[in-house]
Order: sequence, then structure tokens, then C-alpha cells
Amino acid sequence: MGVVNVTPDSFSDGGAHLEPAAAVARARALIAEGADLVDLGAESTRPGAAPVPADEQWRRLEPVIEALARDADSCLAVDTSSAEVARRALVAGVHAVNDVTAASDPAMAGLAARTGAGLVLMHMQGTPRTMQDDPRYDDVARDVARWLEQRVAVVRRAGVDAEQIALDPGIGFGKTLVHNLELLARIDELSRLGRPIVVGASRKRFLGLLLDAPLDRRLEGGLAAAAVAVFLGAAVIRTHDVAATARALRVAKALRGARRVEDHAPRQR
Repeated sequence: MGVVNVTPDSFSDGGAHLEPAAAVARARALIAEGADLVDLGAESTRPGAAPVPADEQWRRLEPVIEALARDADSCLAVDTSSAEVARRALVAGVHAVNDVTAASDPAMAGLAARTGAGLVLMHMQGTPRTMQDDPRYDDVARDVARWLEQRVAVVRRAGVDAEQIALDPGIGFGKTLVHNLELLARIDELSRLGRPIVVGASRKRFLGLLLDAPLDRRLEGGLAAAAVAVFLGAAVIRTHDVAATARALRVAKALRGARRVEDHAPRQR
């Protein structure tokens, strides 16, 4: 899943693709690099970010989606927690909704149920404005898994088919460095929820803290996180760096496929 932020203030590429032509060109470049899906967002969710009204989100997104929807090889997601933005995007040709609030908008689940669109439900503690104030968990992997399971139940009751749903533990969204590392190391536990797991660690702040590296020197850390996540069972990697990530994941998938059953089966006592 390649990332294109049509925003002035996203943490990684804010402003770089705010103009429609730049966003379209970036999306096409990511597809050429091997992205199976391009995630288009018009609202920054970096720590401290303020909400963006639905009309402004759509003003940024509309020309980009209209151009890309005409491309035969494009598969698009819209990164929004607004059911109204999602509705407009789906009508315009988007295939899935990536919702960082896991369908907190009461209309989102019903929209997904009616349209059959893919729906990514992500965990976040708090809101972008507050999520890094003082995040705490009893057991981060268990707590996140339980919360995601509850959100799946909510959207399923609204009519969303299980096959439409993917789950994202929300790396960097209301988590400390230790929380993020533990979640990534325990992705296999989240896979037991029975839905594809989406992981987005690309360029994030925890990599900078771990590596003492600025934004433009976090590629290798993101590749390592993505490879480990896929080895442990993640199905989708959300990344700004598609070509390098695709190569790393070919190796991770080959290694995962090479494991013998007895190597990772529960040991009998």
C-alpha cells in the first residue's frame, strides 16, 4: 500500500503532493514501483494534528481521484474517518476506506456494508491531537487485539462482510517506542483475529528515536520493521517507499514460506 498525502502538513511528505498534478504523478510512480494499492489522504493524522472538515478533504481529493480512477491499473483507498468523504470517494472510483478511527463515524459501517468496499479498521488511543500525551496499556498487543475484535463486531453487526475487513494495530498512534516495538514483535498474535493485518511503520517517529535518525534516514529501519511484520504474518505494508519495500518483502515472504511446520508449531511437553 503506497502512501500519497494530499496535505500541507503530514509528517513525512506534507506539502509535496498538495497540488493535484503532483499527487497524481506520485501515485502513478508508486504503482509503477509495485504498489498494489495507493492510499490517498487529505487529513494529516500526525501527533497534534487538528481535524480537517469533510468539504476541505474532498476539495483536495476530488481531482486526484478523478484522474487516477481512469487508469486501468490503479487500485485506490481513501484515508479518512469521515463517512461523507468516503462516500464521495467510493462514488468516484475508490475501492477501499482506510479509517484510522475504526468506523467511529456512525455512518461508516453502513456505507461499507452497502457498497461492499474494503474497510481497514485501525487502533488509536485518543485522537491525533492527544494520542501521544501519555499512552498506557496493561498488555499492548492483547489490549489492541481485544479492541480491534470489538470494532470488528460492531461493523459486522452493521452488515459489513468479514471479507471486507482488514485490521491495523496503529503503529505510532497512541503508542510509545516500547509499545510500537512490542506490537511489531507480536504481529502473529493479531493475525489470530482471522483478518489481514496492515502495518504502517514507514518513516515514523519511533524509528527516529530507535536509530537516532532524522526523517530522511529512516528507510532501513522501516524496511526491517516491514520485513519482520510480514515474516510474522502481516498481509499489507503501508509505505512511502514502495520499490525498496517490495524488494525487502519478497525476501521476507520467501523466508516465511521456507519455514518447516515443525519449526514453528507449538512444542509438546
